[in-house]
Amino acid sequence: MSTIRWTETDTPRSARWHSENGTPPPRRVLVVDEGLNAATAHRLACEGTALLWRGDFPRARRLLEALGRRVDRKPARWGEDEPAASFHLHRRTRGHRARVLGKLLVPVDADAGGHRLDVPRAPDVRRACAEAYGPPSGPVVVALAELLGVLGAHQWRTKGVHVPALGARIHPHYGVFSPVRGEYVDLVARAPLPVSAGRGTAYDLGTGTGVLAAVLARRGFDRVVATDISPRALDCARDNARRLHLADRVDVLGPGLFPDGRADLVVCNPPWVPARPTSALERGVYDPGGGMLHEFLARLAAHLVPGGEGWLVLSDLAEHLGLRTRADLLARVAAAGLRVVDRIDTRPRHSRARDTADPLHPARAAEVTSLWRLAVDRGGAPGPVHRSGR
Repeated sequence: MSTIRWTETDTPRSARWHSENGTPPPRRVLVVDEGLNAATAHRLACEGTALLWRGDFPRARRLLEALGRRVDRKPARWGEDEPAASFHLHRRTRGHRARVLGKLLVPVDADAGGHRLDVPRAPDVRRACAEAYGPPSGPVVVALAELLGVLGAHQWRTKGVHVPALGARIHPHYGVFSPVRGEYVDLVARAPLPVSAGRGTAYDLGTGTGVLAAVLARRGFDRVVATDISPRALDCARDNARRLHLADRVDVLGPGLFPDGRADLVVCNPPWVPARPTSALERGVYDPGGGMLHEFLARLAAHLVPGGEGWLVLSDLAEHLGLRTRADLLARVAAAGLRVVDRIDTRPRHSRARDTADPLHPARAAEVTSLWRLAVDRGGAPGPVHRSGR
């Protein structure tokens, strides 16, 4: 970690700087408290000055909310006829909002009991910070917005997310995308299995919380190999496999995408939008250039047994945003020596698809999530492939 420096009561001070997004430490830091109004705070933050909070915690939250309202006052001009332009403007607007709100900082100290938020009337953050940051190793300064995300993630991890396809709860860890959009899970739970599967082997690539690996194990596979490039996701998937009493059938391996060997079924639910993520959590949605999607398609054939299938679970939101075309997707499938056996579609059920105030509403309202059943083309390794009805 790098170091953040400031002056307080004419005394130079410093602490370690922590940012999950990799934001560099601010160059200008001003110590503030309840005497700072929202208008001044907004101006300073927009100018690049970080505000190290020394007032009480409830008022810090109120100031952060007031900053958010001020940032949101200026509506962006969305180009309704140019979806890609609207998307990129939306991302820039969200990025500006995150940068401004990220300028309100809080000190987190460390004592024998763990992490301690060093402001009056602060909540107990020890367990939440230990889950996200690990054991404390001295005082740090973090953005209040990030810390609130840590506290919220702890609540999700404790409560869990009910997954109807499992009849159980999945407990997401901090920085791991939560399976709150259940339509992609339902697709994997009901798609017809390839004839070769029997009680064989399945791979779940980019497993995240491990939810799809659990669904595959519940569908009868003797062995499911779950992979991810994120150490946090690997820990999360192992934790959920243990909670669901599936650890004897779900092997969590990584970091990486493909494990060694071949499988009867290879499932991949890559990030749906080919754009740059701005946080660890966004890596579950955004993938620069669609790199994970392209790697999955290019390497799939070499990891399938004869008669095996690859299931690509993918939203067409990027197509509606003008960031990818259906023709490009199909061309990559063909170039990888694959053919489409079937495609099973479902419509999104989340509330944003109905939110007309969302600047990306036209694309979200038209979105379809599909499970593409892929097999090696007849010119490659032959084998029986089951064809299912729509």
